[in-house]
Amino acid sequence: MEETAFKTPSGIEIQRYYGPDNSGPAELGSAGEYPFTRGVQKTMYRGRLWTMRQYAGFGTAEETNKRFRWLLAEGQTGLSTAFDLPTQMGLDADDPRAKGEVGRVGVHIGTVEDMERLFDAIPLDQVSTSLKITSTAIILFAFYVAVARRRGIDPACLRGTLQNDILKEFIARGTQIFPPAPSLRLAADAIEYSLKNLPKFNPISISGYHMREAGCDAVQELAFTFGNAEVYLKELLSRGLSADRCGERLAFFFGCHNHFLEEIAKFRAARRVWARVMKQDYKAADPKAMALRFHVQTCGSTLTSQQPMNNAVRVALQAMAAVLGGAQSLHTNSYDEALALPTQESAALALRTQQVLAHETGVADTVDPVGGAWAVESLTDDLDRRVTEKLADIRLKGGMLGLIEKGAPQAEIQETAYRYQLEVEAGRRKVVGVNCLKLEDDRQDRENRPVLKVSPALESRQAARLKAFRAKRAAAPVRKALELLSAAAAAKTNLFEPILTAVEAGATIGEVRQALGRTFGETNGG
Repeated sequence: MEETAFKTPSGIEIQRYYGPDNSGPAELGSAGEYPFTRGVQKTMYRGRLWTMRQYAGFGTAEETNKRFRWLLAEGQTGLSTAFDLPTQMGLDADDPRAKGEVGRVGVHIGTVEDMERLFDAIPLDQVSTSLKITSTAIILFAFYVAVARRRGIDPACLRGTLQNDILKEFIARGTQIFPPAPSLRLAADAIEYSLKNLPKFNPISISGYHMREAGCDAVQELAFTFGNAEVYLKELLSRGLSADRCGERLAFFFGCHNHFLEEIAKFRAARRVWARVMKQDYKAADPKAMALRFHVQTCGSTLTSQQPMNNAVRVALQAMAAVLGGAQSLHTNSYDEALALPTQESAALALRTQQVLAHETGVADTVDPVGGAWAVESLTDDLDRRVTEKLADIRLKGGMLGLIEKGAPQAEIQETAYRYQLEVEAGRRKVVGVNCLKLEDDRQDRENRPVLKVSPALESRQAARLKAFRAKRAAAPVRKALELLSAAAAAKTNLFEPILTAVEAGATIGEVRQALGRTFGETNGG
C-alpha cells in the first residue's frame, strides 16, 4: 500500500474505520452556542438558507450588469463582483500598464460613473453585494458609497462585504501596490469607517481561499487566515475599538477542496478555533463576536481543462461539503472556468447546483447533519489541534506581518504545492482525466466547446469613455481633492472620507492611486 493512499492533503492519516475505540468523545455542544462547532445559528438553514452569491464580472459595466440582473432573476440571492486586473491594481483604462487586460478577467471600474452603470436598476439598499477587491478596496468602496448617495440611499442601509484583505495579496496573489504598513493602514481605515457608519456592511473578508488556491493545505489555510485576522484585529484595537465591536463584523472566506471529509471537518474546526481565539485571547464577551461567519468558494485550482464536464461533479461535491460544514454564503464555480470565463449556460448550471442542493437533497433540513459521525468528529478534533498548534507557532515567531515580510508563509505554501504536484505526477493522488481515465478525443471536445470571449475592442471603448468623463468634469475640484488626499495620507488621518470626496468630485481610480503613492511610495507597478 502506497504511503499517501489514505492521507488527506493536509497529511492526516485516514483510519481504516472510526469508532468509539479510536475516536475521542465528541464534544458537540449546540448550534448557535460557543464554541459553535455545529454552526453559528440555532436553526441554521431551516431559518435561512446560505446566501447563493455567484461571482461574476467581465468586459464593461453594462455587460456585467446584464449578467447580474440575469442571475438575480434566476434566483441568486447575493451579488459578487469580479474586477479586472487594472481595477485591482488601480490603473486607468488608458494607462500603458493596463494594455491587454481591460475587462479580461473581470469588469473594469475606473470612475464613479462606471460603478453607477455596473449597478444600474439594482436596488443597493435591498441586495447584498460582495466587492471582491483588495489593493484598491477602499477606492471601490468609496465608489459604491458614492453611487448610493447619488441615488438618495443612506449608506447605513447598504449590505454586503468588502474583501479588503491586503495581507493575502503579499502572501498569495501579488497585486499589492503600496508597502505593507500603508497597505494595512488603508485596509484598517475602510474597516474603521464602516464600523462607525455602515452597520450592515462587513468591511473585510479575511481570505484563506487565495492561499489555498496557491497550494497550501487545510491546516495552513486556517492558521494563516487566523494569523492575518489577528493583525487586523490588533490594528483596530490600537485605534480604540473593542474586540466585541470588531469581532461581529469580521467575515472570512475559505476554499473548498476535493477531500470531502477533511473539508467538512475543516469548517467545523475553524469555528471552534476562532471562537476560542476571540474569547480566550481577546476577551470578547458577545457571542456574535466569537461566531465565525464565512463565505466559501469551490476551488478553481481543482478544475481541469481535460474532460471539463467532470468539473461539474467536483463542484457539486465541494458545495455539498461546504453546506455540511455550515457555510453562510457559497459560490459554485462553473465547469468551463479552466478554459475561459464562464458562459451563461455554465453559470446557470453552477447556480442550479446550489439550488438543487438547497431544495432537493434534504441537507438543509437539520442542523449539522454529519455531527457525531466518528470520522468527521475525529478529523474535526485533529484539524482543531493542528491549526491551534500552527497558530501558536506563528505567534511565537512574532505574528504574520513579520513572517510575511520575511517571505516565510509564501515559501511554506510553495513547498506544500510542490509536494502535492509531485503526488499527482507520480500517480499517488488521482485526478480523473489528467493522470488516470483519460479520453482519446478529449482535445477535440475542448476545442469545440463554446467559451466566453471578451472583445479586444472593449479596451479602446473604455479608454474613450474615460477620456469623455475627464473632459466633462470640473478639473479644479478634482485637483484640489487629490491634493487634500495626499496631505491626509501624510497626516495619518482616516482616508476613507478624503477618498470619497475625491471620487465624488470626479477623480479616477488611477488618479487616487497616484495621490496616495506620492505619500506612500509604490512597490508594484509604480
